Amino acid sequence: MALIKSISGIRGTIGGKPGDNLSPLDIVKFTAAYGSRILQTKKGKKIVVGRDGRISGEMVSALVVNTLRGMGLDVVDLGLSTTPTVELAVTGEKAAGGIILTASHNPQEWNALKLLNHEGEFISATEGAAILEKVQKDDFVFAPVDRLGEYSTTGVWLQRHIDAVVNYPLVDVAGIRERHYKIVVDVVNSTGAIFIPPLLKALGVEEVILLNEEVNGRFAHNPEPLPENLVELSALVQKSRADLGIAVDPDVDRLCFVNEDGSMFGEEYTLVAVADYVLSRRPGNTVSNMSSTKALKEITMAHGGQYYPSAVGEVNVVHTMKAVDAVIGGEGNGGIIVPDLHYGRDALIGIGLFLSALSHHNHGIKSLRKKYPDYFISKNKIELRQGIDVPLVLEKIKKKYKNHPINTDDGLKIEFDNDWVHLRSSNTEPIIRIYAESNFETTANNIAHRLMQDIREAIAP
Repeated sequence: MALIKSISGIRGTIGGKPGDNLSPLDIVKFTAAYGSRILQTKKGKKIVVGRDGRISGEMVSALVVNTLRGMGLDVVDLGLSTTPTVELAVTGEKAAGGIILTASHNPQEWNALKLLNHEGEFISATEGAAILEKVQKDDFVFAPVDRLGEYSTTGVWLQRHIDAVVNYPLVDVAGIRERHYKIVVDVVNSTGAIFIPPLLKALGVEEVILLNEEVNGRFAHNPEPLPENLVELSALVQKSRADLGIAVDPDVDRLCFVNEDGSMFGEEYTLVAVADYVLSRRPGNTVSNMSSTKALKEITMAHGGQYYPSAVGEVNVVHTMKAVDAVIGGEGNGGIIVPDLHYGRDALIGIGLFLSALSHHNHGIKSLRKKYPDYFISKNKIELRQGIDVPLVLEKIKKKYKNHPINTDDGLKIEFDNDWVHLRSSNTEPIIRIYAESNFETTANNIAHRLMQDIREAIAP
């Protein structure tokens, strides 16, 4: 079974039986429920649609587009695009909502529908629940033939997105150009191949080497930008004597960097470095989810700001950012959210700000990394069999560690002096994620493995 329905959308593996996998029937029903809800909000009838480079993307897009038209909604199709580009286009087109067809970091057999509101942001929990209820009840009505929606395509948003990054006040194009950077980019056979090269050129980077540049959705490696998946990028950065390497995920909302010697900058430190640069020029508050490194809190306090944690999930980070008027935020998975550009994770603005920070540092990228606290996060997961009661599992573990500081706002976070571990069920996969942070890699791994054993014992028959 690989179909996950949540308040943020629907995600699953292509093919198989309806209700168990992401079948055409599931796609149509979920799209119709979303379309019906959009019509009820009375924000208009225009919907923006875009997709990443997945093998199934064209098929899924055809189903989504024509279902929306069947609901009487007008579709603006961006075609091959990125998640942040669709988010920008929703407000730019004055649309009532948007749908991004991408399963983010999941392997090629997966796809998903990510749902946006009229502000180009992920829908709220309330809206998501209302859509799920409509799916359950088949509560949607299609339009008669004389009221079918219109269909149009546009290719303008690639350049508009790049222009927005280049013209952002804190992006220093002149400073980047002066450094004459040579950069290797792993675009993992998806739409980063279309967007990243023109962005880098506009930023003044003339030497760009693309890795896995054919947009065919047949990912050359696991598309999640983790160290174990970036071996080829690391080797090519060294071999070509590049200044740095860049890796993005298939829908270009996550971002990480490789140092000039092939070592990892660390995806947790993408946000830390960008935030340090932003806060040095625009003091204020920051937000990240509670599975992210505590280094952001320390950097924020050093700049005189306040740090606020949120529950995991972009919609939760955005909600907290708005509540505390944060000037920068995001997630430790390499997601950068710049609120005065738009409230969404955006690798393109992340690249612009990171390269600006690097150009002001006056030394190499590895030297920049050494500016920041050297914490290590051990990231692990346990796959769940069907029927596991995750809240019961977490309650058992909570009782076991009742003498330690505990936070249950999002799963279970336990503090051990200066270390912590966060356990939570994923919104996108049938797994429990286990993240542990410490000053030492072995300590973080030991904490994570101890809790993984606790979970196995709690779910044992």
